Amino acid sequence: MRAARLIRMALLVQSNPGLTAAALARALDVSERTVIRDAQALQEAGIPVRSERGRTGGYHLAPGYRTRLTTLHPTEAETLFLSGLPSALRDLGLSDAADTARLKLTATLLPSVRAAAESSVRRFHLDAPAWFREPSAPELLPELARAVWSDRIVELSYARPGRDGSPASEVSRVVEPYGLVLKAGTWYAVARLHDRSGDTAGSGDRPGGGWRTYRVDRVTALVPAPGSGGQEAFVRDADFDLAAHWEARSHEFARALLRTTVTVRLTSWGLGRLPAVVDGAAVEDALASASAPDADGLVTLALPTESEDVAHDQLARLGADVEVLAPASLRARFRERAGALAALYRPEPKEAASQETPGEGPGEASGAEGQR
Repeated sequence: MRAARLIRMALLVQSNPGLTAAALARALDVSERTVIRDAQALQEAGIPVRSERGRTGGYHLAPGYRTRLTTLHPTEAETLFLSGLPSALRDLGLSDAADTARLKLTATLLPSVRAAAESSVRRFHLDAPAWFREPSAPELLPELARAVWSDRIVELSYARPGRDGSPASEVSRVVEPYGLVLKAGTWYAVARLHDRSGDTAGSGDRPGGGWRTYRVDRVTALVPAPGSGGQEAFVRDADFDLAAHWEARSHEFARALLRTTVTVRLTSWGLGRLPAVVDGAAVEDALASASAPDADGLVTLALPTESEDVAHDQLARLGADVEVLAPASLRARFRERAGALAALYRPEPKEAASQETPGEGPGEASGAEGQR
């Protein structure tokens, strides 16, 4: 632990000459006294760290000296590709490795190039999680990430969601974890079912096998493959492209969910808002079926959706700018909803006039009603 801190301190001083003890203490999350002791330890190890007083003082390396600690460890190099995703690095347990990698990289750059790199960091940031949700890292994500890095076969158990309200069921699979994907704040594992016979054919040739995608937060257990002692590795398919695989499978998955079709009539505003409330694959198919605007500017189209329940929730956001034409059951639900809203927001009844006409005594009515 201390050795790693000493390396970080040497790199910090080399990358940013003049850092004070207080600044180094904040960067290393230690006390200033520890910084002073670490500087002495570096000097004893042959690294000429010196402290200077004054306005331009702070810690420096001897003129012309550069550390040879800038060779990147493989894990540190891998994390550089994720350096724009701080939340992903934190979830994967790689924050410290990424920090060290960035320090090593910074220490090797010329001052002009270093300034350009720091400038980009200050100007661009990727925030992956979606709005209005509290992101949380699945407990087993770091261990699963280690299996992905090392191409290690594992047995994972996960809670498979039940259908039609039935409870989830526990399922176990022996898999070859190929990659991890962060989608809108949710982690997914892309894996191939492992064939114990050793067959390395493509996924379509594996009996009962093939590619699978698992939500990591539904993984309940992760253990080494049976009989492997935790060391069995798989031979990664050199042609596998995680990004291309995810794009193709996620598109297939989105379309596979669209099992119901509803016919709707939309205003121009409702048509423009449709992509904001409906899945992209559904919008693409719906627009392909759209009619030409009628005399009132209304467009009729067939909208694919998961179910009537999903269609009801999505289309309700468009208010009076959408009319459901079919199926009749969904149209009836909107009619019932419209009636309930109309009753809820009906005009307030006017208060009855309580003023009495001058000259009339208590209890006397006026006008024709009182003359009967």
